[in-house]
Amino acid sequence: MLFSQLKSLRIINRNRLNHAYIYILCILITYTQSKCVYRELSCILASEKKCQLSFAGFQHSITITSVITAVALNQKPSLTVVRLYALKVIPAVLRSRGRNYEAELQRCRPEAAPVEFGDYHPLKPIMVTDTKSRRGARKGSTSSSSSSSSSAPADPLSSMLDGTDPLSMFAAASVSEAPAMTHSKKREKEEEVVGPDFEPWSSKRGEILARFTTTEKLSINLFMGSDKGKTCGSQRELLNLSQQDYANRIEELNQSLKEAWASDQKVKALKIVIQCSKLLSDTSVIQFYPSKFVLITDILDTFGRLVYDRIWTMCSDPRPLPDSFTVDDVNDTAKETCLNWFFKIASIRELLPRLYVEAAILKCNRFLNKTGIQETLPRLTAMIRGIGDPLVAAYTRAYLCRVGMEVAPHLKDSLNRNFFDLLGTFRQVSGESVQNQLVQQRVEVPEYLTLYSPAINWILQCIAYRAPEPLLTEMMERCKKLGNNALLLNSVMRAFRPEFVAARATDFIGMIKDCDEAGFPKHLLFGSLGRSLACADPPESERLTILNEAWKVVTKVRSPQVEYRCYDYICDHTFYYVSITFIHLSFISRSQKREVNTVLADIIKHMTPDRAFEDAYPQLQSVIRKILTYFQDFSVLFSMERFLPFLDMFQKDSVRVEVCRSIMEVFIKHQVELTRDPVILNAMLHICKTMHDSVNALTLEDEKRSLALLIIGFIRMVSFGRDFEQQLSFCVEARATFCNLEPVLVQLIHTVNQLAMETCRVMRGSHSRKTAAFVRACAAYSFITIPSLSSIFSRLSLYLLSGQVALANQCLSQADAFLKAAVGILPDVPRSISVEGKLRSSESFLLDFINNFLATLLVVPDHPEHGVLYLVRGLLNMVQDYTWEDNSDAKVRVYVSALPLLAAMSQETYLYSIPKVDSNETLYGGDPKFLSEINKLCETLIGQILDNLKALGRDESTRRQGALAFSLFGVLLAHGDLRNNKLSQLAVNLWNLCHKHGYCETGISVRTLEYIKHQAQQHDMTHLTDTVQRLALQSRT
Repeated sequence: MLFSQLKSLRIINRNRLNHAYIYILCILITYTQSKCVYRELSCILASEKKCQLSFAGFQHSITITSVITAVALNQKPSLTVVRLYALKVIPAVLRSRGRNYEAELQRCRPEAAPVEFGDYHPLKPIMVTDTKSRRGARKGSTSSSSSSSSSAPADPLSSMLDGTDPLSMFAAASVSEAPAMTHSKKREKEEEVVGPDFEPWSSKRGEILARFTTTEKLSINLFMGSDKGKTCGSQRELLNLSQQDYANRIEELNQSLKEAWASDQKVKALKIVIQCSKLLSDTSVIQFYPSKFVLITDILDTFGRLVYDRIWTMCSDPRPLPDSFTVDDVNDTAKETCLNWFFKIASIRELLPRLYVEAAILKCNRFLNKTGIQETLPRLTAMIRGIGDPLVAAYTRAYLCRVGMEVAPHLKDSLNRNFFDLLGTFRQVSGESVQNQLVQQRVEVPEYLTLYSPAINWILQCIAYRAPEPLLTEMMERCKKLGNNALLLNSVMRAFRPEFVAARATDFIGMIKDCDEAGFPKHLLFGSLGRSLACADPPESERLTILNEAWKVVTKVRSPQVEYRCYDYICDHTFYYVSITFIHLSFISRSQKREVNTVLADIIKHMTPDRAFEDAYPQLQSVIRKILTYFQDFSVLFSMERFLPFLDMFQKDSVRVEVCRSIMEVFIKHQVELTRDPVILNAMLHICKTMHDSVNALTLEDEKRSLALLIIGFIRMVSFGRDFEQQLSFCVEARATFCNLEPVLVQLIHTVNQLAMETCRVMRGSHSRKTAAFVRACAAYSFITIPSLSSIFSRLSLYLLSGQVALANQCLSQADAFLKAAVGILPDVPRSISVEGKLRSSESFLLDFINNFLATLLVVPDHPEHGVLYLVRGLLNMVQDYTWEDNSDAKVRVYVSALPLLAAMSQETYLYSIPKVDSNETLYGGDPKFLSEINKLCETLIGQILDNLKALGRDESTRRQGALAFSLFGVLLAHGDLRNNKLSQLAVNLWNLCHKHGYCETGISVRTLEYIKHQAQQHDMTHLTDTVQRLALQSRT
């Protein structure tokens, strides 16, 4: 009876295939295995063959072969097969629900709540006031109370602290316990501290060792004295040592000193120090003496540190000695040990080692008495007068000043006395003893005088540190009395503050002119003066005079090896002079620019013959750096006739690229406004091309990236305003110039796309014939350039972006070409890519791109020659054919992501659109055939998704199955019309499937149910009430 009624119902609906009828027949076969039902089902299969839903290149067939095969074999089909068949049949009648996007947007906006403007504000900190009872309060009264704002609860942290921060209490207690420091002690402590503006000796050590070298053979003669049990001492003499061997032997002695001290052989350690100090009296290889001084004083410093630390340790029992200790804090044992060291040093017979060793432990006087250092420094200064060799005496004074600055920098008198004694020894240079020594070693007087420079520079640095300005005047007078000694004058200009020297620039010019040229080159004196003038302003009336006098000296120099050093110093002031007006004006006049151009021309003239510039690259680079320091207006810089020829002297590729890089860095940093100046553009293109052409197969990726960033910075600063065609021409030229740097090509594509959008903005979306042709030319530029990129994801993103720009400019054919090109290269996407040197799966990047692509397809109109939804179909074809990773759900997730797009396409009004571009909503106007195609596509996608869910169930991948089922459930909830009972049943089945194994998070499920209940309260969503009642939460157990 039931079968006959169903059959009559089938006859009534014979005009279409009734999937529900087939579903019921399947159930009857499952439970009855009736032959008449089987014949009916076979007839349907014979007449219809297959229920096929196909689109171009992508087919999916819904069949009941598995059910009929089971019946033919007299088997009962499983209920799972029947349920999955039902899940696949029901979507054939899917319809997306109608959407009113404006109304939904209004409902999603937060409700406006009235705000009472009172004292309370949620961001205002809560103030807790605690009123303590007074001492004079009567008994029985409670005067202690806490008051807070009535509109907000009291801060629990503040209330627990009872109004007082315990850390503040501890700090206050420690301050109150500490003795108050008087103003005089504070001032004395400040004076004793050497600030970071004082250049330490360690920074000069390497420079001295590198500068004062020799090829002569050196020797070391050590007499270690008599040991216990031996009648004679041990003597060791090392001859014919090279400079490196000598340094190695001195380092071995330093290690021997530490080992002897560690093994408690204090006498042996002292002998090593004494013998090393004696080596400083040897001037047989006089050119090496400054480096020898550096090496041996390292040993003295080690000895002084070891002695001080030992005595400090003896004072640290039972508690450590504070840094600001006094003599009263030192115990008697430590004092006795300290006196013993000074007595041993006083018994040294030779003057020089006794001076050096006592100076090394000068700091230990703090353990004996308060004025020990103050009394010892003048005594040691006076003892140095007994040293006959002026060079040895100069470096002994330098060491004493170095130690004095470390232990007592406020004692300036001893520093001044050492310097004045040094000035008195200069007359010995012309004496018979020194002259005979120079003749014997074949050393000229100018070279000999340079040996003094490290010692004099250090002594003057100590004196000039935080010294008053009148002291410079006194030093200048002393120099004049010595006949304007060039070496001394050079050190004075380098030591004192630049503003002090700049204020007396004219006086220094006169002193330099009176110096003897043979003793010390005048161009170096002008160089030292230029260093100060580059940092401070000389009097305005003296600037031209200073420049003219310096230029007279420069033009007389003929040796390139000397000349480049001269320019390195002189150009400091030259460029300073040129930039004086630049500080106040936005341009530099011709007369000022001409001076620098003259300097560059003269450098080119003197450095070009015999390619002398190849030996002076560091100095020429310093000239470039100084030019860039003062010339930040590149229109003025590149308008100099000699600047680019000056750059051409950098023939070495690495140096040339480094110079170009420095120019680009300054340009990007200081060029604030966009430019179209042809002078700047031509010069910068030349510089950028130089950097680009240096890239080869051996260039590191980091180097390529840094060069590309500099070139991109230049491209971003180029703008021709409303002359869009000139801007496009510049991009065409740049593409040909920088074809080897992919990031630059990407930037050029972005620039052209931005140019097209700027054209659209200027025309307000209504292109003329000329502008329409221009934006099509921009699209052609991008379409030609993108295939040259090696990164496939860069190509994908730029194809999509350029297609969006073409759509915005109503270039429909160009947009179609971009989007089709993007779809065409999808199969070439590798399964893994390198990210920061590590291989990572490309699925996440690919899914992000496809989702963006799907969002764009909503506004892309169909091509009249390619059928309905041809781009959507083509994308899905590529997704189906792509080789995804094993155990990956990426393809199914794409299908799930495509369903919202198809639902949005079926609406009467689209969620978004592009002005002056007719989307499918306008082209089709809700045509039933168009909607039918969308529904068929939805049915096919859901069928594919359900097939995948079935496969996951067989593979026992229940966690992945639940996640995908929940995703599909969310799509149906958001976009499907759940008033359809079959669609509602499908949603319920998906809900139960994703909760079946307990992998769905309970919090997400609860929030989802709350959302559905909230939506059911809307007047057009009341049908969700029945659905939500059928959705049940299942526990994980």
